[in-house]
Amino acid sequence: VNLVAHSYVKAKLKKGDKIVITQMEHHSNLVPWQLVAEEMGLIIDFIPLNSLGEWDLSAIDQVIDSKTKLVAFNYVSNSLGTINPIKKMIAKAKSVGAVSVVDAAQAIAHFSIDVQDLDCDFLAFSSHKIYGPTGFGVLYGKKEHLESMPPFFGGGDMIRSVTLQKSTWNDLPFKFEAGTPHIAGGIGLAAAIEFVNTVGFKTIEKLESDLLRYGQEKLSAIEGIKMFGTSENKVPIFSFNVEGIHATDLATFLDQKGIAVRTGHHCTMPALEYFGIHGMARASLSIYNTKAEIDALVLAIEQAKTFFL
Repeated sequence: VNLVAHSYVKAKLKKGDKIVITQMEHHSNLVPWQLVAEEMGLIIDFIPLNSLGEWDLSAIDQVIDSKTKLVAFNYVSNSLGTINPIKKMIAKAKSVGAVSVVDAAQAIAHFSIDVQDLDCDFLAFSSHKIYGPTGFGVLYGKKEHLESMPPFFGGGDMIRSVTLQKSTWNDLPFKFEAGTPHIAGGIGLAAAIEFVNTVGFKTIEKLESDLLRYGQEKLSAIEGIKMFGTSENKVPIFSFNVEGIHATDLATFLDQKGIAVRTGHHCTMPALEYFGIHGMARASLSIYNTKAEIDALVLAIEQAKTFFL
């Protein structure tokens, strides 16, 4: 995302142009645009949320207008679990001549993604979101964009020739790979992708769909629980608060029961601001989880209520 912000935006946009994001973005798909916008005098606007934790697309025609040159949005919300209708956003961006940037970090491990079918301009994801090593990621971009973009980092291997006066750049993708690459990260990500392909996305989607339905039913039945992100179209991410218990206290209690949840703003402070909260607990499930673990989570929450309330 930073590569697109610094290389594409700085080369293509001018003062007064608009970048559109959404209210549910992870800070990784928000802060880079803010930084470049402040530097260049760009305008940032956003698509708001609704009470289900979905995009409020009633605002799309007003927000994405002729001044819009880039639209950046996540495929799946990391804090709410919502699977977003990104084809609508991509189509709207195209209708005004804007490029689309898809943050697929939270989506990449849950279902198959076809960038040609989506017809997005850029798509990025992090290795550790698909069971790979940390500190490594992937950026897909349409060739015509990548060829026109100047390098973001300078160094070895991204050059074709160097003189004391001028340098020329290597072919894609090497133009953007300055210095010794993160070799171990690439090998690790390849192994992770091989694992996911071996399991198969049909199996992954079936397992996670069952966990989603079961978890929604069991957790929503808990008295005093407030669920955030209740769209019918989502992955098995359950974000919640329990009335009268601070999210961090709840997480500490659950940790002592051997249950790992995350608390805080989940790097989505604007989304939490919409819901009028400062933090929440989040249980993120995947193919390694079971319905029995959901039962254990529910039981532990009930025990926490007895302990704290």
